[in-house]
Amino acid sequence: MKVAIYGQFYHKNSGQYIQELLDALELQDIQIEIEENFLTIINENSSIDRQYNNFATFKKLDRSYQLFFSIGGDGTILKSINFVRDLDIPIVGINTGRLGFLATIQKENIKAMVLALKEKKYSISKRALITIATSPENEGLSDMNFALNEVAISRKNTTSMITIETWLNGNYLNAYWADGLIVSTPTGSTGYSLSCGGPIIDPKTNALAITPIAPHNLNARPLLIPDDTELTLKVTGRENMFLVSLDSRLTSLDNDTTITIKKAPFTIGLVLLNEDSFIKTLRQKLLWGEDKRN
Repeated sequence: MKVAIYGQFYHKNSGQYIQELLDALELQDIQIEIEENFLTIINENSSIDRQYNNFATFKKLDRSYQLFFSIGGDGTILKSINFVRDLDIPIVGINTGRLGFLATIQKENIKAMVLALKEKKYSISKRALITIATSPENEGLSDMNFALNEVAISRKNTTSMITIETWLNGNYLNAYWADGLIVSTPTGSTGYSLSCGGPIIDPKTNALAITPIAPHNLNARPLLIPDDTELTLKVTGRENMFLVSLDSRLTSLDNDTTITIKKAPFTIGLVLLNEDSFIKTLRQKLLWGEDKRN
C-alpha cells in the first residue's frame, strides 16, 4: 500500500501524533510519501525525535496512491482536495485540532486507525462537489474551479449591499439584496451556510442549499434545490467588483461577470472507521458546543 501525507501547520502537541502515525505506518510496511512543504515543517519541529528526510515527497498526486492522510482539521481537508481532485483517492482526516465534521478520526486513535485501515475495517463516504464557470472566463478559476463546501458571493470594498440575480435552470428565481449569497453542498451545510441560518443537510442527500448572507429582503430565506440544478448568478452594486470564494480560495470578479454553478462530475471520498457516522459526529459537535457555552 502506498499513501500520501499532508498537513498545513502544527497544532499544539501535534508533533507526537505525526510521529506516532509515521511509526505506525512503517510498522505495517506501508509506503509513505509526504507533501514536500509539510516534510520541511516536520523536520524543523523540535517535538519530532528524528529527521524524516529519507521519505519521498510529492507536489502532485497520481492514481498510484491508495490513501491520502490529512493531518489537521476540516480546513486541511479542504486544502487536500486540491491534491486529490478527481483521482478517487480516499482522504483519511486525522483531527489534531477541535472537533470537526470532516476530520473525524481523533489523534488519540491513530494506532487503532492504522490497524483498521490495514484490515479494511472502514467505509468511504462519497461527498459531492460543485464547480463554477464564469463568462468572461477568469484565469484564476480555470484550473481550481471546484469546491467541497461552498461557493460564496460577497461584496468587496464597500459597506453597501449587493444585488445577486439568480436563475435556476434558466428560470428566474429572485434578486437577493444582501451582503452576499452562499451555494452550499451537503458537506458545506455545517459550515458558512449554517452560520448564516442555512439548514444542516445529511451528506447522502442529493441537494444544494442557497443561503443569503444578511439579506435585506424580508422574504429571502434559505432554499434547498436538487443537486442537478444549474444556477446562474449576476451581481450588481455600487462597486465595480465583487468577491467569489471557493471554500478558502478567494477571487475578485467584475460586475459584468456571469457565474454558472453546478454539481461537479466527480466526488471526494472520506474514510470513516466503522463506528463513525455523520449523525454521531453531529451529536458530538452539538454537545461540544454546549460544553463551550457552559
